Amino acid sequence: MFTLETTNDVEDLIVGTTIFGTGGGGSPQTGKATLESDLKAGRKLRVTNLEEISDEALVVSPYYVGSVAPGVKPSKTVTILEPFTVCLASIERHFKRKVAATVATELGGGNTAAALHVAAQLNIPIIDGDLMGRAGPELHQSTTHIFGVPMAPAVVVSETGNIVFIEQYADIDDYEALARYVSVLAGGHAAVADSPLTKSTAAKIVIQGTISKSLAVGRVVREANRTSKDPIEAVRNTIEGWLLFRGVVEKYEWRNERGFLFGDVTLIGKGEWEGHRFRSWIKNEHILAWRDSKPAVMPPDLISFLDEHGYGITNDALSKGLELSVVAARAPKVWRSARGLEYFGPRHFGFDFDYVPVENLVE
Repeated sequence: MFTLETTNDVEDLIVGTTIFGTGGGGSPQTGKATLESDLKAGRKLRVTNLEEISDEALVVSPYYVGSVAPGVKPSKTVTILEPFTVCLASIERHFKRKVAATVATELGGGNTAAALHVAAQLNIPIIDGDLMGRAGPELHQSTTHIFGVPMAPAVVVSETGNIVFIEQYADIDDYEALARYVSVLAGGHAAVADSPLTKSTAAKIVIQGTISKSLAVGRVVREANRTSKDPIEAVRNTIEGWLLFRGVVEKYEWRNERGFLFGDVTLIGKGEWEGHRFRSWIKNEHILAWRDSKPAVMPPDLISFLDEHGYGITNDALSKGLELSVVAARAPKVWRSARGLEYFGPRHFGFDFDYVPVENLVE
């Protein structure tokens, strides 16, 4: 077990998880402010390995569901100031025991911070891992489905006053629709606590070590900027990825629809990429990208847009004229399995071709 004790620790986590958030994963600004407020309040930001929790421990995943579109705000008066507190209280009443640890549903500047914040409020640790190994737009993108583990019982709470307990769902399509609709009614997002796990089940489905890995990425970015080294290369090397493109945003079109940000961004190349274009299709996160007319990265592999300092740019902050670098990395192996591709491959998102690993596309 280790503890995030300084504002540098918090910033490193947010920087790293935002890069793994691939344009989504919640607001890094909100995540950073929330965790810094926890430090000021004297709360402990503790991270633990699965081996360190008891066999009887109850682990849950708290996160926000909704669109990452800019300008999203509550559609009605805010009546629940701490929606996650309501979520966790409902889960504990159902199971008649306390939650012993949280686990992030995904890596992202907002949602990983949310899971750590909830843990700090309860004076419990967060597991060093998550259920995705990156960020993804839908509730379909959870390792629970690969291993046949239900995400219910679940609680969805909006700041505007809706509290929905879901004991069971017919299928993941229905659960996604139910949770997403609460976020739409609320004006953009809602708090969720789901995927209640035992230690033995968590050991099967949690992608372990991803909090530590995110901290490592954040640290190399900070160190590269401190020593005037190339932060983009530092990121690429640490995530064992590829630099795909450098350029300027030529066009960015997006819409907020059905609780998602759908977008299409095109970069025009600079330097060795001059004369080329890079395009990414977005559903909250960067999902699939092309260099000129050829696929460059397919889901579930990672696509991250970075600024000159190596910081990840979330898709609500994209705008015409931004100068960016694009890095790619392999998805965790579990997502590259046949079962994983059912939920996170190109065909899941409506593209009529089969998955090709990024390492084959960049050759």
